[in-house]
Amino acid sequence: MKNELRKKLKRIRKNQTQEELIEKSGEIEKKLFSLNELKEADTVLFYISYNNEVFTHDMIKKFLVDKKNVVVPISNKIDNSLILSKLEKWKDLHVGSYSILEPIKDKIKKISINEVDLIIIPGLGFDKKGNRLGHGKGYYDNLLKKSLNQTKIGLAFEFQIIDKIPVDDHDKPVDIIITEKRIINCNDK
Repeated sequence: MKNELRKKLKRIRKNQTQEELIEKSGEIEKKLFSLNELKEADTVLFYISYNNEVFTHDMIKKFLVDKKNVVVPISNKIDNSLILSKLEKWKDLHVGSYSILEPIKDKIKKISINEVDLIIIPGLGFDKKGNRLGHGKGYYDNLLKKSLNQTKIGLAFEFQIIDKIPVDDHDKPVDIIITEKRIINCNDK
Protein backbone atom coordinates (compact mmCIF):
# COMPACT_ATOMS: atom_id res chain seq x y z
CA MET A 1 0.00 0.00 0.00
CA LYS A 2 2.74 2.49 0.98
CA ASN A 3 4.83 1.63 -2.07
CA GLU A 4 1.90 2.15 -4.46
CA LEU A 5 1.19 5.50 -2.84
CA ARG A 6 4.87 6.47 -3.10
CA LYS A 7 4.94 5.66 -6.83
CA LYS A 8 1.74 7.62 -7.49
CA LEU A 9 2.87 10.73 -5.57
CA LYS A 10 6.37 10.66 -7.12
CA ARG A 11 4.80 10.47 -10.58
CA ILE A 12 2.50 13.46 -9.94
CA ARG A 13 5.35 15.47 -8.41
CA LYS A 14 7.66 14.67 -11.32
CA ASN A 15 5.04 15.84 -13.85
CA GLN A 16 4.90 19.39 -12.46
CA THR A 17 6.48 22.01 -14.66
CA GLN A 18 9.45 23.96 -13.28
CA GLU A 19 7.26 27.09 -13.33
CA GLU A 20 4.56 25.38 -11.21
CA LEU A 21 7.16 24.08 -8.78
CA ILE A 22 8.75 27.52 -8.29
CA GLU A 23 5.42 29.35 -8.06
CA LYS A 24 3.91 26.92 -5.53
CA SER A 25 7.16 26.80 -3.53
CA GLY A 26 7.08 30.61 -3.36
CA GLU A 27 3.58 30.52 -1.86
CA ILE A 28 4.71 27.89 0.65
CA GLU A 29 7.74 30.02 1.54
CA LYS A 30 5.54 33.07 2.26
CA LYS A 31 3.37 31.02 4.60
CA LEU A 32 6.38 29.45 6.34
CA PHE A 33 8.10 32.80 6.87
CA SER A 34 4.88 34.24 8.34
CA LEU A 35 4.77 31.65 11.14
CA ASN A 36 5.68 32.75 14.66
CA GLU A 37 7.27 29.35 15.21
CA LEU A 38 9.83 30.19 12.51
CA LYS A 39 10.29 33.81 13.57
CA GLU A 40 11.02 32.74 17.16
CA ALA A 41 13.41 29.92 16.26
CA ASP A 42 17.14 30.53 16.59
CA THR A 43 18.30 27.33 14.91
CA VAL A 44 16.36 25.72 12.07
CA LEU A 45 17.00 22.38 10.40
CA PHE A 46 16.08 22.62 6.71
CA TYR A 47 16.03 19.74 4.26
CA ILE A 48 17.75 20.66 1.00
CA SER A 49 15.25 20.00 -1.76
CA TYR A 50 15.88 17.83 -4.79
CA ASN A 51 13.87 15.89 -7.35
CA ASN A 52 10.86 18.28 -7.55
CA GLU A 53 10.34 18.56 -3.78
CA VAL A 54 9.07 21.86 -2.37
CA PHE A 55 12.03 24.07 -3.30
CA THR A 56 13.94 25.11 -0.16
CA HIS A 57 17.13 26.57 -1.68
CA ASP A 58 15.84 30.16 -1.64
CA MET A 59 14.47 29.76 1.88
CA ILE A 60 17.84 28.58 3.16
CA LYS A 61 19.66 31.39 1.37
CA LYS A 62 17.32 33.99 2.93
CA PHE A 63 17.95 32.51 6.36
CA LEU A 64 21.70 32.65 5.81
CA VAL A 65 21.47 36.32 4.72
CA ASP A 66 19.51 37.06 7.92
CA LYS A 67 22.38 35.51 9.89
CA LYS A 68 20.11 32.83 11.36
CA ASN A 69 21.49 29.43 12.36
CA VAL A 70 20.81 27.00 9.54
CA VAL A 71 21.35 23.28 10.00
CA VAL A 72 21.22 20.81 7.11
CA PRO A 73 21.20 17.01 7.03
CA ILE A 74 23.86 14.66 5.70
CA SER A 75 22.67 11.15 4.82
CA ASN A 76 24.58 8.38 6.57
CA LYS A 77 23.86 5.36 4.33
CA ILE A 78 25.44 2.94 6.82
CA ASP A 79 22.61 3.17 9.35
CA ASN A 80 20.02 5.35 7.54
CA SER A 81 20.57 8.19 9.97
CA LEU A 82 21.00 11.90 9.40
CA ILE A 83 24.11 13.71 10.57
CA LEU A 84 23.29 17.35 11.25
CA SER A 85 25.68 20.12 10.27
CA LYS A 86 25.56 23.86 10.71
CA LEU A 87 25.68 25.64 7.35
CA GLU A 88 27.38 29.02 7.11
CA LYS A 89 27.51 29.63 3.35
CA TRP A 90 25.52 28.20 0.45
CA LYS A 91 28.77 27.67 -1.47
CA ASP A 92 29.88 25.19 1.24
CA LEU A 93 27.54 22.59 -0.33
CA HIS A 94 28.25 19.96 -2.97
CA VAL A 95 26.32 17.04 -4.43
CA GLY A 96 26.32 14.18 -1.91
CA SER A 97 24.30 11.03 -1.22
CA TYR A 98 21.22 10.49 -3.39
CA SER A 99 22.30 13.55 -5.47
CA ILE A 100 21.24 15.86 -2.62
CA LEU A 101 23.36 18.88 -1.72
CA GLU A 102 25.34 18.35 1.50
CA PRO A 103 28.18 20.24 3.21
CA ILE A 104 31.67 19.64 1.83
CA LYS A 105 33.62 17.39 4.21
CA ASP A 106 35.88 20.12 5.59
CA LYS A 107 32.85 22.42 6.13
CA ILE A 108 30.89 19.95 8.26
CA LYS A 109 30.13 21.38 11.72
CA LYS A 110 28.22 18.67 13.55
CA ILE A 111 25.37 19.73 15.76
CA SER A 112 23.02 17.75 18.00
CA ILE A 113 19.27 17.57 17.36
CA ASN A 114 18.87 19.03 20.87
CA GLU A 115 20.38 22.31 19.61
CA VAL A 116 17.70 22.67 16.93
CA ASP A 117 14.52 24.67 17.61
CA LEU A 118 12.54 23.89 14.48
CA ILE A 119 12.67 21.05 11.95
CA ILE A 120 11.55 21.51 8.32
CA ILE A 121 10.75 18.07 6.90
CA PRO A 122 10.15 16.78 3.37
CA GLY A 123 7.68 14.07 2.49
CA LEU A 124 6.04 12.38 -0.46
CA GLY A 125 2.67 12.67 1.23
CA PHE A 126 0.97 13.82 4.42
CA ASP A 127 -2.45 13.49 6.00
CA LYS A 128 -4.12 16.18 8.10
CA LYS A 129 -3.07 14.43 11.33
CA GLY A 130 0.56 15.06 10.41
CA ASN A 131 1.37 11.50 9.41
CA ARG A 132 4.07 11.49 6.78
CA LEU A 133 4.98 9.20 3.92
CA GLY A 134 8.71 9.38 3.20
CA HIS A 135 10.88 7.50 0.73
CA GLY A 136 10.85 4.42 2.96
CA LYS A 137 14.42 4.43 4.19
CA GLY A 138 13.59 5.86 7.63
CA TYR A 139 16.10 8.73 7.72
CA TYR A 140 13.67 11.30 9.12
CA ASP A 141 11.85 8.79 11.33
CA ASN A 142 15.20 7.89 12.92
CA LEU A 143 15.92 11.59 13.47
CA LEU A 144 12.48 12.38 14.86
CA LYS A 145 12.79 9.57 17.42
CA LYS A 146 15.65 11.58 18.94
CA SER A 147 13.90 14.94 18.73
CA LEU A 148 12.46 16.45 21.88
CA ASN A 149 10.04 19.35 21.81
CA GLN A 150 11.01 20.89 18.50
CA THR A 151 8.21 22.02 16.25
CA LYS A 152 8.15 19.83 13.15
CA ILE A 153 6.90 21.40 9.92
CA GLY A 154 6.24 19.42 6.75
CA LEU A 155 6.36 21.23 3.41
CA ALA A 156 4.16 19.77 0.67
CA PHE A 157 2.23 20.63 -2.44
CA GLU A 158 -1.55 20.46 -2.07
CA PHE A 159 -1.74 17.24 -4.15
CA GLN A 160 0.48 15.57 -1.53
CA ILE A 161 -2.21 15.92 1.17
CA ILE A 162 -4.18 12.70 1.20
CA ASP A 163 -6.96 11.35 3.40
CA LYS A 164 -4.98 8.81 5.38
CA ILE A 165 -1.34 7.79 5.45
CA PRO A 166 -0.77 4.21 6.62
CA VAL A 167 1.31 4.44 9.81
CA ASP A 168 3.75 2.09 11.50
CA ASP A 169 4.88 2.23 15.13
CA HIS A 170 8.14 3.98 14.24
CA ASP A 171 6.45 6.76 12.20
CA LYS A 172 6.49 10.23 13.79
CA PRO A 173 3.96 12.89 12.79
CA VAL A 174 4.67 16.56 12.08
CA ASP A 175 2.97 19.42 13.95
CA ILE A 176 2.26 21.69 10.99
CA ILE A 177 1.96 21.14 7.23
CA ILE A 178 2.29 24.02 4.80
CA THR A 179 1.05 23.81 1.21
CA GLU A 180 0.66 26.52 -1.41
CA LYS A 181 -3.01 26.81 -0.40
CA ARG A 182 -3.04 26.48 3.42
CA ILE A 183 -1.40 25.93 6.76
CA ILE A 184 -2.62 22.79 8.53
CA ASN A 185 -2.17 22.68 12.29
CA CYS A 186 -2.06 18.91 12.84
CA ASN A 187 -2.40 19.13 16.62
CA ASP A 188 -5.96 20.45 16.12
CA LYS A 189 -7.04 17.36 14.17
